Amino acid sequence: MEKMSSSLSESMDYMKQQLGIGTNFDVLYRVVEIGKKRGCFYMIDGLCKDEIMQKLMQHFMELKAEEIPSDVYGVSKQLVPYGEVDLKDQWADILYSVMSGVVALFIDGFDRCILIDARTYPARSVSEPEKDKVMRGSKDGFVETIVFNTALIRRRIRSPQLRMEMMKAGTSSQTDIVLCYMEERVDHAFLQKIKDRILSLKVDALTLNQESLAECLYQRRWYNPFPKFKYTERPDTAAAQVLEGNIVILVDNSPSVMITPTSFFDVVEEADDYYFPPITGTYLRLSRMIIALMTYFVTPTYLLLMQYPQWIPKGFEFIRVQDTVNVPLIWQLLILELAVDGLKLAAVNTPNMLSTPLSVMAALVLGEFSVKSGWFNSEVMLYMAFVAVANYTQNSLEMGYALKFMRIINLILTAIFGVWGYVAGVLILIISIASNRTISSQSYLYPLIPFNGKQLIHQIFRTRLPEARK
Repeated sequence: MEKMSSSLSESMDYMKQQLGIGTNFDVLYRVVEIGKKRGCFYMIDGLCKDEIMQKLMQHFMELKAEEIPSDVYGVSKQLVPYGEVDLKDQWADILYSVMSGVVALFIDGFDRCILIDARTYPARSVSEPEKDKVMRGSKDGFVETIVFNTALIRRRIRSPQLRMEMMKAGTSSQTDIVLCYMEERVDHAFLQKIKDRILSLKVDALTLNQESLAECLYQRRWYNPFPKFKYTERPDTAAAQVLEGNIVILVDNSPSVMITPTSFFDVVEEADDYYFPPITGTYLRLSRMIIALMTYFVTPTYLLLMQYPQWIPKGFEFIRVQDTVNVPLIWQLLILELAVDGLKLAAVNTPNMLSTPLSVMAALVLGEFSVKSGWFNSEVMLYMAFVAVANYTQNSLEMGYALKFMRIINLILTAIFGVWGYVAGVLILIISIASNRTISSQSYLYPLIPFNGKQLIHQIFRTRLPEARK
């Protein structure tokens, strides 16, 4: 890498060329007199604290010549009244720091640049995430500023063993990535594997932040829809996973973190399981697992029974379609699957003031009027309504859509091949889950496969917390 020189004029010429000073309105510089030496500050407008910069400049302008040490190290340690100060002499490091919001100070005659981390990022308040709410527990959540997110984790884990290792990826974006783990509990071989993958990334930018990184880290079996990472916007959940020996990956500009390695049982866990007593937490967890299975089996099983009405159990004959079927049941189910996603997209893009009228309109049109018009039968509407609502019991959007894709495959196979298609759809589901691998190449169904009875009981039933087992 190219090193800077001790000439301030050469440094200013280089910075003007690289930063487009005069073209970029938000790249600021200020030439000051420091004792008998000339100096120049470089900063990005909007990413530095104005009050602190004003005080720093005033402080340096008031220095006398005899107060200036003969070396830049002495200047940085003795004369900079600020906590986060660093010295760099490589242009690549200096430019990266300036573009990240760090203030750079060049002083004539010194061959290293003083970097003052007085940056401040535009950020929203640390409030409870909309998607990751809990009935009981803390009400804070991650934001788009990575330093705030690391602070939220450190607030909960005050151990010197906690590590926050900074990395970056993307030739143009230079996106900050932090690996958070406990030094004595993490699998160091797996940790090194993650580091090597991040360092070997050959991408121009992490355009979609977290998702871009996830697709770069896990490139095999992309066609398997089941999630390879667990995502959370809750600091308490992330801190708990770190204490269990997992690695939490934070990406700048993303309000959620990635947890790895992650198994099927880890994905279906939620914070509410642990904010209630063991018996209540167990009920919530089992309910969530059972409802997740029902969202997959309800509509394919209903379609199968309509094709083979003689298999309907005695006493359940009322589930048969009572009205005239104008549109084949399979097409009704597939159209409603698409319509539910259409309503979700409409709700996301609808202004808040119109969301309630839209919901009422959708309920009327897709509820009563669609049945009266003959497009849909009331029984089909009922079961699809259950599936649509039950999907929200899953905190993981990725898991919800994975089950949705498996359900659609089963519906199509059942409609074409009958009972053999239904069996084939279930086998595809089992194979997809069993063949899925975590990023650490471990079984996705651990502790079921390979079997670990004690750990499996802990994953299915909410047992007492470790600190209470004394």
